[in-house]
Amino acid sequence: MTDDCVIFGAGEYYDTPTVPDGAFVVAADGGLDHVRALGLVPDVVVGDFDSLQGRRPDSDARTIALPPTKDDPDMLSALKIGWGAGFRRFHIWGGLGGRMDHTIANIQLMGLLARHGATGFLHGDDTVITAICDGELAFPAQPVQCSGRMVSVFSLSDVSLGVNESGLKYELHDGTLTNTMALGLSNEFRDGTAASISVTKGTLIVTFPIEAGMPSVSHCHDFTGDIGQLDTTISALLVRE
Repeated sequence: MTDDCVIFGAGEYYDTPTVPDGAFVVAADGGLDHVRALGLVPDVVVGDFDSLQGRRPDSDARTIALPPTKDDPDMLSALKIGWGAGFRRFHIWGGLGGRMDHTIANIQLMGLLARHGATGFLHGDDTVITAICDGELAFPAQPVQCSGRMVSVFSLSDVSLGVNESGLKYELHDGTLTNTMALGLSNEFRDGTAASISVTKGTLIVTFPIEAGMPSVSHCHDFTGDIGQLDTTISALLVRE
């Protein structure tokens, strides 16, 4: 049994998704079309199905139908389902591309996971986007084909303190990043050199090439709380007095 929850969204699919054996699979709305194309059987299907091209899923224990006028996007509902099943590492396919607002929302959701001690990886066009809060991403020594490929670091929180970028072309030690500066844009891996990106206090968004492999994740402290309960109700913001 793997520790991974794999979520399929309705965005762009640049590569063929990889699904570890035994992974917990959640299809978020139109992501069900891609799950079916891969011949997979999802553990849970969730959404209002406004982006689904194929037939609607059967109404059974594996399907959670949501109202279209809801507060949580389908991707957050999928993450909450995975979280409720006990998973803390998420791989999301189809979470990038397509509508720009969805892409931004999904990047924000990586920050939500990070702030509760979990890790999410958004898979895109040979690029992965993740977030780290009060912790470190450690990458193994990079092969030649990864050398020179871009890795970028941004502060999602207002301020990120104690930022370190070690083993990269441009090294940063005990730096401070804010969410209105782009100092961490376009760094590079070095051939044969292990690298790490860490932050003492704050949340970073990190983009890196798929060739770098998945980094190991560690944290400065334990985290409490969760990302919230699954909400299947109509948005309270639509209630009129």
